[in-house]
Amino acid sequence: MAASSGAPAADAQGSSPISANDDPPHFQYSVLLDHLIGDRRPIKDLNPAVMAGLPVPYKTDEQKMIERAMESCTFKAALACVGGFVLGGAFGVFTAGIDTNVGFDPKDPMRTPTAREVLKDMGQRGMSYAKNFAIVGAMFSCTECVIESYRGQSDWKNAVYSGCVTGGAIGFRAGLKAGLLGCGGFAAFSAAIEYYLR
Repeated sequence: MAASSGAPAADAQGSSPISANDDPPHFQYSVLLDHLIGDRRPIKDLNPAVMAGLPVPYKTDEQKMIERAMESCTFKAALACVGGFVLGGAFGVFTAGIDTNVGFDPKDPMRTPTAREVLKDMGQRGMSYAKNFAIVGAMFSCTECVIESYRGQSDWKNAVYSGCVTGGAIGFRAGLKAGLLGCGGFAAFSAAIEYYLR
């Protein structure tokens, strides 16, 4: 009798004091999602030095000077000028290669042009396209850099404003109407390119 009465007492002492009426705590998944992908998610520093644990060497004065030079509007305009010259020259040579009237003399259309005349005409057209592309590229890049520096923001509006200024400056040589059309056309083209790239 004593043994039977002592067993429940031992069980009562060794078991946990959780009663049958106590409910287990419910885990709120909405709170977890807020901390993982919601607005309460902490923003982590994506610095490679922090993520990988490797120290980043300090930049020397020469490296900082080179970075400032490469980020300047002059360098960007020169780079766009060179790129536009190469692209325009290639485009001009390509269009001259598929043009059937290259090398023909309008005074004597029945005469077959020589290879030297065809190459000369292709070179002249390529050089003309190269100069035009270089001027447009330099103007667009320079105005975009100046506008971005003035606004202090890097977004699609800089390209639209720069396109309007570039197109207007080119079109104003033919009059006010041509300038307005050039401004609108270049701005729309720049907006489409920015929308596609971004």
